[in-house]
Amino acid sequence: MYADNTLTPKEATRLCALGMLSAEAMPYADLANGVRHFISHVMGPSLDVLGTSIELLKYEGLVHPVAGDSNGDRLEITAKGRAELIELLGANIRASENDLNKLIVALKFRFLDLLDGPGRAHQIEMLAHAVDSEMARLEALRDHHGTDGGHLIEWLDREIESLARRRDWLEAKLSRI
Repeated sequence: MYADNTLTPKEATRLCALGMLSAEAMPYADLANGVRHFISHVMGPSLDVLGTSIELLKYEGLVHPVAGDSNGDRLEITAKGRAELIELLGANIRASENDLNKLIVALKFRFLDLLDGPGRAHQIEMLAHAVDSEMARLEALRDHHGTDGGHLIEWLDREIESLARRRDWLEAKLSRI
């Protein structure tokens, strides 16, 4: 993890793979294709993220072949892998909007049900805090350039409005947990 306890691209890939295996054992090829499909559709193709090998998960003892599988290609998550999954799900969120952060948020929502109620609530609160930070940053920029007028202010207003809607949605979601 980065120093601020946020996920690196490699860890985002690990989260995706371990989360998928937490639902069911699957062949190596299906896991690799599923990880590639999800990540590519959320943030586009990225060698930083997709370059991580699933073989490394096997080497580290986070996954292993299903016992009794005659081909030995179906993988399942280990207890160590489940612990790693929960740790990765608990990582902080950066306030900035970028493709990696978008992927991490999508992964958190995809696997949110793997956490208990307080864990889910904590994640939603963390996401809401990131939205608040992003809004504050854009509002400060808007205040600084407020007299400039023009297209920048229109764009900032649209971005701030979008973040406010996201914050309202997160608050409503938190109240349902």
